[in-house]
Amino acid sequence: MTTLTLAAGRPTLADRLFSRSLATDAVLIAAGAGLTALAAQVVVPLYPVPITGQTAAVLIVGGALGATRGALAMALYAVLGLFLPVYSEGAQGISVILGPTGGYIVGFIFAAALTGYLAEREWDHKIFGGIAAFLAGTVVTFVFGMTWLAIALGLNLEQTLQGGLYPFIIGGIVKAVFAASVMRLSWLAVHRSDDRRNDAA
Repeated sequence: MTTLTLAAGRPTLADRLFSRSLATDAVLIAAGAGLTALAAQVVVPLYPVPITGQTAAVLIVGGALGATRGALAMALYAVLGLFLPVYSEGAQGISVILGPTGGYIVGFIFAAALTGYLAEREWDHKIFGGIAAFLAGTVVTFVFGMTWLAIALGLNLEQTLQGGLYPFIIGGIVKAVFAASVMRLSWLAVHRSDDRRNDAA
């Protein structure tokens, strides 16, 4: 009998750790949104866009949950922030989404979808594949974020790059490497567990 699940793609890390079901999907989506909310409180103040830990969480959530559940986790995070102080620095409300940083939050949804899609194709099983996948997700976030930033503040291209990209390039690379390392180590642990189970059989 087929178990209903939102994880329609190939198994991701979450699928190796938990059984597939709608109930499990709901818990994982909520956990992904919660992890992002916690990471958002790790902030280095910077105007107009602060440096936060949430972008690394987005990459890991997308990679671990896959495209559909990863995107839904980020959509849930975005919606929760309308009512609860889960955005960076404890911010909340529609004014955040409509403000200069709103595009980054919207971009998280698409970034998680892309990294999840690539994880379903096992890019995250190897360190360099993971780095490539997570850098791609980071680029997606910045495309949405910088476009929104430029519109919200009426910036030209150079001003947008100075305020919304240049200060974050090194951090974005570091976060992609960190996320890829977390996923790679997690998969190594899963494979070792499989080997021990096979040896015991």
